[in-house]
Amino acid sequence: MNATTQLEPAVALAELQETKADKVTLVVLSGDMDKAMAALIIATGAAAMGMQVTMFFTFWGLNIIRKPGTSSSAKDWLRRAFGTLNKGGAETLPLSRFHFGGLGTKMMKKVMVDNRMPGIAELLETAQDLGVKLIACTTTLGMMGIGKDTLIDGVDQLAGVTTYLAEAKDGAVNLFI
Repeated sequence: MNATTQLEPAVALAELQETKADKVTLVVLSGDMDKAMAALIIATGAAAMGMQVTMFFTFWGLNIIRKPGTSSSAKDWLRRAFGTLNKGGAETLPLSRFHFGGLGTKMMKKVMVDNRMPGIAELLETAQDLGVKLIACTTTLGMMGIGKDTLIDGVDQLAGVTTYLAEAKDGAVNLFI
């Protein structure tokens, strides 16, 4: 075995580690405002650092990437009820704690405005501008009766868990929020 052959696995490993270091994936399950903010701040921070970022929105997290006020177009009453109860829109997300029937959310938004912090919609737009890949879970879309037409512009892909896992297996940072 010569020196070149011995170095090849080390070079391949270094290249793999370099590729992994540049990828971040986030599963966004929660539709709570504070958790959505955390996910988007992490995603935009990583993208600003030059990392490839993929966000996979599923279950209540789909409300973050839905157009404001949209409901379900499902034919059956149960999925239509899910869609109606989960009207979309980044501006309608509740806080995970201290929501107080919407009062806590209003207070949080005021604090954010007073401190010139971006809201969910602005963070989402920034993420898109930075090239963050947005994927909506097809299984959950179907289960909850949420149509593609109710999603915001700029959702990159409708896909299932295997697409997320393909992205995550190459990621150095994989988060579940």
